[in-house]
Order: sequence, then structure tokens, then C-alpha cells
Amino acid sequence: MVDVDLEQREPFPVAQRDEKPDEPAEDVHDGRPKLGCLDKFQRSISRWMLPEDVRSKYLERTNCCPPPVFIIVISVVELSMFIYYAVWKPQKQWVTLEEGIWNSRLTYRPERRQEAWRFLSYMFVHAGVEHILGNLFMQLLLGIPLELVHKGIEVGVLYMAGVLAGSLASSIFDPLSALVGASGGVYALIGGYFMNAVVNFREMIPILGVFRILIILIVVGVDFGFAFYRRFAGDEGAMKVSFVAHFGGIVAGMTVGYVFFSDYDKKLLKDPRFWMCIVGYLLFFLFAVLFNIFISPASS
Repeated sequence: MVDVDLEQREPFPVAQRDEKPDEPAEDVHDGRPKLGCLDKFQRSISRWMLPEDVRSKYLERTNCCPPPVFIIVISVVELSMFIYYAVWKPQKQWVTLEEGIWNSRLTYRPERRQEAWRFLSYMFVHAGVEHILGNLFMQLLLGIPLELVHKGIEVGVLYMAGVLAGSLASSIFDPLSALVGASGGVYALIGGYFMNAVVNFREMIPILGVFRILIILIVVGVDFGFAFYRRFAGDEGAMKVSFVAHFGGIVAGMTVGYVFFSDYDKKLLKDPRFWMCIVGYLLFFLFAVLFNIFISPASS
């Protein structure tokens, strides 16, 4: 029998006074701290939205303070305005609004385009249930992740740039048609999101990249189909709503949005592409203003 020195024996583990012996000091899994629900969500967003080389920087800086305020507030206002015109204004049916939004001081109408606020305010009125629900679904689906990844002011600027580009494009290429709905802003988000997916395709998860691009193309195709139908194949006596705002919004998104969303954590003012987009947008704006003053057939 071997004698063992009691002092060399490994002491029994003794719980500290303020600790429970059956609970680990830290919630770990495979040597790493266990992620909470919010952390898992943020990691999923970063893999969905960002190339690999900037994900760590995003995860270091991201938080929900402030939350995605812009896209939520703008959605609530648009829904509230739709309910107002559907319920409190006299309508034959609220599923497809006609008279209420046609006479609204917010709708863009070519013969009243001298009321300059209409080039932006048309975003608050929608032609029917499928119109408002489609726009809200897309802008919340794309806008919230974009605003979590990027600053809210960037998403807001892009959204409003799409709204303005949509009305200006409509006033040039479809000058005798009215305009309602937030499609210009929504398509700006789609354009920026699409360019982000295309440019950073190889750095992101390939399957998710293909899935995202495919979903965007399907949604855009279906929405364009409805817009063409409302414009060319609808009731002859119904209000003709232009579809050109879709094109103006998506072009704004693919230019301005590409600069905003492709180079995360870089100084925009030092990026020459940013100034190219700004100058191009301003030139388009100036041309559209001069066209509406001196050339537009809606003036006659």
C-alpha cells in the first residue's frame, strides 16, 4: 500500500460564498460565450447584408439605439393617410380608391405641378389595398435591415431621392399622368439592395446571394406587371397612374444607393463615386425643372 501525502492531494472544489456550485461562471459553448437572440439576429443581418471583410466592424458598432426609426415612421404615416382617405373621405369602395386621392392636395397631378410639394407628397397616398400593402411589405422587408446596417439618415436620403426621382421622371416621360404611392422610394431601396447584392456577391453566402437576387427580380417583375396594367389596361374612366416612378426610383437606388451601401465604414465625402452620383442627380433635377417650365406638354 502506497502512502500518499495529504498535502499533495488535489483539494476538493469549494464553492465560493456567493456562487452556486452547480452553475458555470460563464455561459459558454465550445469555449465561446453563448450568443443571445439579438446577437444572433445581428450576425444573420451582417451575413445577409455585408461582405465578409466588413462584418466584424459592423458587429462592433451595431446596436438598436437608435432603432430603425425612419422606415417605421414613414410606413406608419403612409398607412395612416390611406386609412384616412379610405374611411373618412366618401368612397364608393375603399379597396380601390379613386375620387378621394384624385382630389387630394398630396397627389401629383400634371396640371397642378406648379404646387411643388406634390413632387414629394404623392408618396403618402395610395390607389388601393394591394398598392399600400405591397409598398409597405417591401419597404419594411428591405428598409429595416438596411437601416440596422447603415445609418438611418442614409436610408432616408436614398428613399426621398427615389421619391423625387420618380416624380421628376414621370413628369418627363409620362407627363399627362397622375402619380400616387411610395413606389419611387421603395424602388430606390430595391435598387440599392440589388446593387449591394450584385457587387458583393462573391464575398457573401452564394446561395443567399442567388436567392436574394431571384426574389428581387420576381417581386419587381410582378409589381411592374400590375403598374403597366393600371396604366394601359385599366378602366377608361379611371385615373391613369404613371408607372415611370418605378424606373426613376430604381435608377436612383442603383446609383446613390450603390455608393451608400457598397462601401461600409468609409468616408463618403472622399469617394469620387459619391460626387459623380450627386452631380448626375443634380443635373437630372435641373433638366427636369426646366422641362416642366418650358417644354412639358402638360403646360398647354
